[in-house]
Amino acid sequence: MKIVALFPESDAIKNENQLLSTKKALGLQSFLANRGHELIIISDAETQLDSHLEDMSVVISSPFYPAYITKERIEKAPNLKLAITAGVGSDHVDLDAARENNISVVEVTGSNIVSVAEHAVMDILILLRNFLEGHRQAVEGEWDLPKVGNHAHDLEGKTVGIFGFGRIGQLVSQRLQPFNVKIQHFDPLNQKDLKGSQYVPFEELVKTSDVITIHAPLTKQTDNLFDRDLLSKMKTGSYLVNTARGKIVDTNALKELIENGHLAGYAGDVWYPQPAPKNHPWRTMPKQGMTVHYSGMTLEAQRRIEEGVKDILTRFFENRPFQTKDVIVEGGKIASSSYRVK
Repeated sequence: MKIVALFPESDAIKNENQLLSTKKALGLQSFLANRGHELIIISDAETQLDSHLEDMSVVISSPFYPAYITKERIEKAPNLKLAITAGVGSDHVDLDAARENNISVVEVTGSNIVSVAEHAVMDILILLRNFLEGHRQAVEGEWDLPKVGNHAHDLEGKTVGIFGFGRIGQLVSQRLQPFNVKIQHFDPLNQKDLKGSQYVPFEELVKTSDVITIHAPLTKQTDNLFDRDLLSKMKTGSYLVNTARGKIVDTNALKELIENGHLAGYAGDVWYPQPAPKNHPWRTMPKQGMTVHYSGMTLEAQRRIEEGVKDILTRFFENRPFQTKDVIVEGGKIASSSYRVK
């Protein structure tokens, strides 16, 4: 069986701890060789994937470095039976096309929820404390205290809105509670007060939060949801954090509202497309705390991802059911409730 896996290029000596790489490849080389399967490791989906579509049975990629499995690619892959997400979030696969072609889409649910939640809390603090300006001055040899303090805030007493109150959103809520903040959330699947957070309608969340942190999957309903109109409804001087998916936020509208001062700052690690081109508008946008997409790939998370991917493959080879929590699409149906929300 031919398995194609996409990982970023990595120097095994300089980055010896990195499991999500062409060198380590989540330990899949020996794992698959011992079972008599062929592993093809690629580092560039756009130039290398298409030549393998005709005879590959399994494709593996991560949300951090995705292979976009489009309807067109699926139509050229008659043997494809399984698309594995090495992490959480399978929006890089056309789920409707996978369903129509009886392709299973399975991810490692829960593998990096702690990692992403911690990153989101870090982003909130970085923005409110104006850390980036303070750090810039430290690096560049300045000491302009008023310039830093003029935009530095306590987190205490602020209203934090969590959009998407699943596993990650609830962990963010738990970690923010010691800061003595008011926490509110909107989630179509969690329309009640939970874990120290008050459920509010979406419009109220947008209009009353000092900070909004996004933890919803990318679906037809959330694609470009935070457009110019919605961003304009956020409180003047509020902040937006996004560790979910870059495509949930309108790229150019966000830049405009940051530049005109309506929004005080933006942080996150997700972009569209990924990897982000060098001229992506968010790279040069002011008042931003962007990083590359790494919130969910701490070393601890990578080890959990490796274990999960191997478990998925083992079940597939042995014709055993996948763990229910990991299944996004199977048997011609979208199984995950997160991707069935209207």
